[in-house]
Amino acid sequence: MKTLSVRQPYAWLIVNGFKPIENRTWRATYRGPLQIHASQTLEAAEIDRIEAEAGIVIDRAKLYRGGIVGRVTLVDIVESSRSPWFTGPFGWVLERPRVLRFKPCRGQLGLFDTPEL
Repeated sequence: MKTLSVRQPYAWLIVNGFKPIENRTWRATYRGPLQIHASQTLEAAEIDRIEAEAGIVIDRAKLYRGGIVGRVTLVDIVESSRSPWFTGPFGWVLERPRVLRFKPCRGQLGLFDTPEL
């Protein structure tokens, strides 16, 4: 299954339905189911800012790193969006977020294949 690695807390925000768009500097032709891999990197300084600006309480105990944390469906890639999460240059539009039981695995750059959970 296609998998995308995302830094925390953004991976948590995506699979919990708060962040319906993921910013990338590149396009992909792929559309369909996509597992979300939480990378080892934690953007700790962003957590308080996101909570204040978006009115979200991020569950720090669930900011797993280094494995698959959920699944979404990649439905489109856009160059502009009204979403407050869009910063571009390309926004990957994500629907049907679902949290999965954490499964440790190595991440990679770009889209990569992992066993479906």
